[in-house]
Amino acid sequence: GSSEMRVMGFLDDDERLHGQLMMGQPVYSPAEIEALVEKHELTDVLLAIPSASRKRRTQILELIRPLGVAIRTVPGVDDVARGRVRTSDLRELDIDDLLGREAVAPDESLLDRNIRGKTVLVSGAGGSIGSELCRQILGCAPTALLLVDCSEPALYSIHHELDARARQTEEKVALVPLLASVLDEARIRSILSAWKPDTIYHAAAYKHVPLVEHNPIEGVRNNVFGTLALAQLASEAEVSDFVLISTDKAVRPTNVMGTTKRLAEQILQAISQTSQSTHYSMVRFGNVLGSSGSVVPLFRKQIAAGGPITITHPEITRYFMTIPEAAQLVIQAGAMGKGGEVFVLDMGEPVKIVDLARMMVELSGLTLTEADKGEGDIELSFVGLRPGEKLYEELLIGNSPEATSHPRIMRANEHFLPWGELRLRLDEMQAAMDRGDVAAVVDLLKIVVPEYTPDQHLVDWVHMKGAARR
Repeated sequence: GSSEMRVMGFLDDDERLHGQLMMGQPVYSPAEIEALVEKHELTDVLLAIPSASRKRRTQILELIRPLGVAIRTVPGVDDVARGRVRTSDLRELDIDDLLGREAVAPDESLLDRNIRGKTVLVSGAGGSIGSELCRQILGCAPTALLLVDCSEPALYSIHHELDARARQTEEKVALVPLLASVLDEARIRSILSAWKPDTIYHAAAYKHVPLVEHNPIEGVRNNVFGTLALAQLASEAEVSDFVLISTDKAVRPTNVMGTTKRLAEQILQAISQTSQSTHYSMVRFGNVLGSSGSVVPLFRKQIAAGGPITITHPEITRYFMTIPEAAQLVIQAGAMGKGGEVFVLDMGEPVKIVDLARMMVELSGLTLTEADKGEGDIELSFVGLRPGEKLYEELLIGNSPEATSHPRIMRANEHFLPWGELRLRLDEMQAAMDRGDVAAVVDLLKIVVPEYTPDQHLVDWVHMKGAARR
């Protein structure tokens, strides 16, 4: 088909315009949309309201969603009217448009405190959260931004993007791509002594629940011992602030990944009592929209392929936040840290994944096959919970969270083992890892993180293969 669109009319909230012609086409009230879709057999509704409040956009979407037309957003209305917009200029509706909420304006002094005029290091700089942290940090005028990642393609990609942006905006910042693993102590020590960062954001971790269930020792090595090594070297190098990116999966964890993150938190809580020079803090949040492995890009692919959409369970819910909002809150929370705090981001309301899928399907102008509604364009398929997966995520452990000076940032009070005791357990864990003794590693995780309740047997691929041979 042609990639030009024919405009049949305009919708506007302004009553004075109703009935007028605009560039030869009538202007209607949004209330008339249903009748218009039927009469003209419309296929697409284009939103050209960049300035509308999120609340108003949500109302408009609610009005149009059930009508079976595709909804997309466009640059500006003038281009559309002149027939200049090709379908390639249309943006898929950002899922932020659906689930996002009014962002709270950031506290500029908190954003600047650990960044402006400073040397900042981000580990895992090429990851979903790490790369967004880098984008936001770049906007806060650091002197140098050290991008640390062990994945060459990820590092190349974020460096390339930031470099182009720094040139455009003529930011005078040294962008330094450093191939390094946080587990390589000699390499990290040389980076810290050469560049002397003031602030470290530690976002390097293995995060995919099923993958870490199948490779538990590597999960512990990276998430626990990587954090331990970087935290100790930061103290040694007198880095002033160290912020760990954590997760709500660390709360009463049912899987190895969440448990390793809870243990990483405990390490920082304990070290922070012994360290004079470095403030350690941790920031926990739930799923972010559009990060690798999140459902949104997956559903998008599945819808484009004509279905089916796979969901683990009809009742499963998740909290969602956009990556930019999460990164901005991480920077602000980290700036509040005096030492050893666990901050928790307010994730808003939990979303049923089925509803999210339905929304995305309807926004593509298609319908979902549902028991009570008969045949649709896209099938839903329920595939069962995966190892270590929960139906509902809890955002907080234990002691009641306290408010902070920021409406979306709370502080949780978490118990932890004192450093002397924790260190001994970590030595035992290291020894068990060296022996390749998965069962012993998992038992030690249960001791150090007593709220860890594994919901299944060991599924370590190497362990299972070895056991099958014996």
